[in-house]
Amino acid sequence: MMSIKSVLAKPFAKIIYNKVQKWANYPVKTQEKVFQDLIAEATSTAFGRDHDFVSINSHADFVKRVPIRDYEALKPYVDRVVAGESDVLWKGKPLYFAKTSGTTSGAKYIPLTKESMPNHVEAARNAILMYIHETGNSKFVDGKMIFLQGSPELKEQNGVKLGRLSGIVAHYVPKYLQKNRLPSWETNCIDDWETKVDAIVDETLNENMTIISGIPSWVQMYFEKLQQKTEKQIGDIFKNFNLFIFGGVNYEPYRAKFENLIGRKVDSIELYPASEGFFAYQDKQNEKGMLLLLNSGIFYEFIKADEFFNENPQRLTIKNVEVGVNYVMIISSNAGLWGYNIGDTIQFTSTKPYRVIVSGRIKHFISAFGEHVIGKEVEQAIQEATAGTDVRVSEFTVAPEITPETGLPYHEWFIEFENEPEDLSALAKKIDESLQKQNTYYFDLIVGKVLQPLKITKVKKGGFQAYMKSQGKLGGQNKIPRLSNDRKIVQGFQD
Repeated sequence: MMSIKSVLAKPFAKIIYNKVQKWANYPVKTQEKVFQDLIAEATSTAFGRDHDFVSINSHADFVKRVPIRDYEALKPYVDRVVAGESDVLWKGKPLYFAKTSGTTSGAKYIPLTKESMPNHVEAARNAILMYIHETGNSKFVDGKMIFLQGSPELKEQNGVKLGRLSGIVAHYVPKYLQKNRLPSWETNCIDDWETKVDAIVDETLNENMTIISGIPSWVQMYFEKLQQKTEKQIGDIFKNFNLFIFGGVNYEPYRAKFENLIGRKVDSIELYPASEGFFAYQDKQNEKGMLLLLNSGIFYEFIKADEFFNENPQRLTIKNVEVGVNYVMIISSNAGLWGYNIGDTIQFTSTKPYRVIVSGRIKHFISAFGEHVIGKEVEQAIQEATAGTDVRVSEFTVAPEITPETGLPYHEWFIEFENEPEDLSALAKKIDESLQKQNTYYFDLIVGKVLQPLKITKVKKGGFQAYMKSQGKLGGQNKIPRLSNDRKIVQGFQD
């Protein structure tokens, strides 16, 4: 017997689907309107005055007046907002600051405004409704759902509330979902990640869980603890668990491990949320990539990743992008971020409609020898090399070994296995061949005897979690970088 809620979900999903098609079918026009609205709204802000917004009529004008900035470069303006000043980057004061741990700048304070906040909430909701519209499956709305996230406790700074994005969003869960939602407020507020996951296991063990959501590496930890406690597969503990919602990292390297833990396949929805904005969500189960949200108060620009560090790289709008090219994504938004480099690289998988995958971080790549290997390439290589085998990888990261004791330099892969291969060197060879096939620079360096093929170093079980704990980064939105241009991270595995 279906509940009223699951019956009503379908017509609501159809309404949302039709709304989305309206802007997705007119992408250039939609972005042009977002651009004009943003400029008009921010003309009288301090930033708008400093950058002569009053005379900006086109993207070309904007490019002349507003340089690309990362957080460090925008920080003088953000500091004024944090100090309590109004009308600096956006009109009035923000509702919240999403506090994130920056790598170079310590804590980052990303403003969330009255105009930008609803986009975070609606995008997450619409992702689920698009799934219901496509599959006709709405029964899961009657079960319990969990989102592994940061603490919803907020502090206050000069009249503006401050917290983790996932904790802020927790305050916006619609009423009709409140009683379905786990964990409890008290459990969500536990700071220590391991204690929190243990409490979540206890709270959820006997519940009818239908949706589980979070960053794959942390959901994996939750699943493993459930399994240790019950000695059952997740699909047997939660018989109606049918939908896994994730974001933050590529799921593919985890997929085999998850299916083994669950004991069956479950549908999944990929999201692309960040403190700076909710950029995309998966709108089709059998299409690669996520629908780029062009109607959510964000104007996008794209710079080819291999031109990004040039003196004057070309800033493209949506109408000039091509499928399969690696771009750095730049945003301007109704949260008051302007020409802002979020640090991600993306690739378009389709331009009708515009769908993207996250290919890596502009800072996370290996180009110690000019090879410019990116996150998507190493993830695809490990996936191809383990496909059709019993080998399962829990976690991995890659670093260059520039000065080995003997022989040529190489890429060193630090891998924590769930199920080890019988022949480590055969696996290394397969990964290396896949990487050479994907990246011509890497191929040339191997063939030209500048590099020797990659080597694998095994990391003991639990090694990555122990490393993240030692850095104070266990849980929440923290992720292990897949690639580094130096050996700082991997030093932690060699002590």
